Amino acid sequence: MTRDLDNMKEKDGEHPKGDAVQMIGLVAFVVVWVVDSFFLQKTTLLAGFFPLYQRLAVLVLCAGIALYLFKSGHVVVSGDTRPDRVVSTGAFRYVRHPLYLGSMLLYFAFSFATGSLACLALILIMAALYNYIATYEEKLLVAKLGNEYVEYIKKTGKWFPKISGVSKGSRK
Repeated sequence: MTRDLDNMKEKDGEHPKGDAVQMIGLVAFVVVWVVDSFFLQKTTLLAGFFPLYQRLAVLVLCAGIALYLFKSGHVVVSGDTRPDRVVSTGAFRYVRHPLYLGSMLLYFAFSFATGSLACLALILIMAALYNYIATYEEKLLVAKLGNEYVEYIKKTGKWFPKISGVSKGSRK
């Protein structure tokens, strides 16, 4: 039964352990953030370098961007069926993994708001895991959608929007 679920997820373009990895990462982040930021305060050194209003401004900005990424990117995981074509509207116009990017932005925002270096270090580990999952899923999507997804990869950044208007031949 478990193998059937793994195969079904792979067919839908997801890493079979992706949800579990994300949930473990979320729990680990929340535990480290709460313990470090509010109890031990051993690595909250950044808080001394940036005034609270700046840290809160970054939190609000990143949370706003993350909410857009979540709302716009959720179209590929909501509903009974997954899209059978490349989705290149909304946040998918800019990045190929808006849900993962939104999660990382929120982790960064909360870490920066309290100045937790321990959380920032944990984010680096989580970013590597997200990148592994995203790369795995992109291979599945290339196999499922073919050239349409390959062309989408060429035009859209994985984590950061590609700057258009600069062709390779026009650089000096």
